[in-house]
Amino acid sequence: MLKQPFKLTADYQAAGDQPAAIAALTKGIGDKLDKQTLLGVTGSGKTHTMAAVIEQTQMPALVISHNKTLAAQLTTEFKEFFPKNAVEYFVSYYDYYQPEAYIPRSDTYISKDSSINDEIDRLRHAAMEAVLTRDDVVVVASVSCIYGLGSPSEFMDMRLQLARGQKITRQDILKQLTRLQYTRNDIDLIRGTFRVRGDVLDIHCAGEDHLLRVEAFGEDIERLVYLDELTGEVIEEVESAAVFPATFFISSPESMQHAMANIRDELHHRIQYFRQRKMSIEAERIAQRTTYDLEMIEQIGYVSGIENYSRHIDGRAPGEPPSTLIDYFRHSYGDDGFLTFIDESHMSIPQLGAMYEGDQARKESLVRFGFRLPSAKDNRPLKFNEFEDRVKQAIFVSATPAEYETNTSQQTVEQIVRPTGLVDPLITIEPTTNQIDHVISAIQDEIKNGRRILVTTLTKRMAEELSTFLVEMSIKAAYLHSDVDTLERLEILRDLRAGTYDVLVGINLLREGLDLPEVGLVAIMDADKEGFLRSRTSMIQTMGRAARHLEGRVVMYADRITGSMKNAMDETDRRRKIQEAYNQKHNITPRSITKKIALTRLAGQKIAEDDVPDITEIPADEIKRAIKELETKMDLAARNLEFEKAAKLRDAIKKLRQKSKRGG
Repeated sequence: MLKQPFKLTADYQAAGDQPAAIAALTKGIGDKLDKQTLLGVTGSGKTHTMAAVIEQTQMPALVISHNKTLAAQLTTEFKEFFPKNAVEYFVSYYDYYQPEAYIPRSDTYISKDSSINDEIDRLRHAAMEAVLTRDDVVVVASVSCIYGLGSPSEFMDMRLQLARGQKITRQDILKQLTRLQYTRNDIDLIRGTFRVRGDVLDIHCAGEDHLLRVEAFGEDIERLVYLDELTGEVIEEVESAAVFPATFFISSPESMQHAMANIRDELHHRIQYFRQRKMSIEAERIAQRTTYDLEMIEQIGYVSGIENYSRHIDGRAPGEPPSTLIDYFRHSYGDDGFLTFIDESHMSIPQLGAMYEGDQARKESLVRFGFRLPSAKDNRPLKFNEFEDRVKQAIFVSATPAEYETNTSQQTVEQIVRPTGLVDPLITIEPTTNQIDHVISAIQDEIKNGRRILVTTLTKRMAEELSTFLVEMSIKAAYLHSDVDTLERLEILRDLRAGTYDVLVGINLLREGLDLPEVGLVAIMDADKEGFLRSRTSMIQTMGRAARHLEGRVVMYADRITGSMKNAMDETDRRRKIQEAYNQKHNITPRSITKKIALTRLAGQKIAEDDVPDITEIPADEIKRAIKELETKMDLAARNLEFEKAAKLRDAIKKLRQKSKRGG
């Protein structure tokens, strides 16, 4: 395994409560504490503390976030902290996903439909490969990390290992690539394909954004180089290279034959089960569907929905949990050889606990009515107790730990004092009568002082209508809620920081983890409406968005003080007193947090559908990805007979290619 020591790189040193928190958590890991909690207020540098603990322990880490947007933000921050180490991003790769389902009441079968984000798929492969081949890995993942993947040992053993001077025929390489689910494509070398030109073989590996060129003379490999997929320029010449499978669910021919025999045996018993109960339609249905799938697997080695047979392919016993990303960590580092950080644990833990039941409820109907074999139920996320068994050293990170973290943690470390000396924001309460007029006046005051504003509402409709009303008032506003595309949210948040927008209106998406130091005001509409969005935890998290600015303040619109409001204000007051006392004792003058605004788009982020970008704003290292995205949009516009739009996109592509040749 490649080993590069973790070396934390930052422009600042740990300060405030950070040094004590880092020391306490590191000691807890050394003492083999299973569970610890880092209670860190917003803006106290929890991510820096996590990175410092990784550096102190020199242990690879899995960081779990409940939200793709926050996972992307964390990935960016960890990449800055560990520029020479492998920091990877592992989230669900679906832009759109409609799971297979059956609704008995209306006799409606819904087939699986999905759209896979190719770049996120590549990043998932890259994360898995890094965990299997390196010791210096930090993977930031969403809760999708508890869903089934192929066996890590099979994934590792199936790889094609190539080395300079190795004796191997071209035919043998091509056979092995085909076995790894790579396809030949001499025209468009997309990921998971290869092309052959004489003694030169180009492979676009599943986890790489570069091409691997294999130059041979007869049966001898003479040269291995990585090429830029767009320009063909040599990036690096290497002594050896590994080509991992193009799909997650893959097995050796021998294992697959054994799996198919077991599938046929299960099918036979299932048909008998249905016939004994006079369920002839279900018997015919399961026979037809499964036989088709077996034929596809036999002929081409793969079929859509092959994950439903993963129990047989992996050789697992009925009910045995599938392999997940966590098992890749366990395979490489052992049960005690890696750390697990659960970010915003008060949100992430409930999500992790709810995945299994929802998945089983959907599959139960599919199995009962003959759409899937019973073994399909074993293609599932982990049960929560299975997750707990696999995570030996966990650190829960939250400003508002929930009951689970409090009851299970062997140590709770508080990080209340911020390195910048900032104290929690002042809170005022205003009546709900004329709350719109009041919030507009407050917004205008903030804008005059160059600050940004977050407004939280209770419904999506109110968020959209309020943002529209603000725009009509000549206020630069946008809304953000769950219907906004995951990757588009990142662009909206960046635009808020950059000043494209002054106001962002949303619901609960404005709470955990969003790092927006320009925000000076958080307005909470209808704060006295008790419920999930106005609970103690939600309010503390929401108010924390104003804690990164020296002039940060919170306005709550309410006609009465609810229990949640009182508890949230009491906790904020407690923390504020601790912070002020620390500042007075150490003669600290608070200062606002400053953080550069990333100009590059995060991995997997798309250019807006109707956007022909200004090429001067696209950095050199993003040109290649931008060209690929624009080519896809140009083809779509041409098919839709939008020739004027296609021509504009074509011209933008030409200019980007010229810019690339000039070196940006």
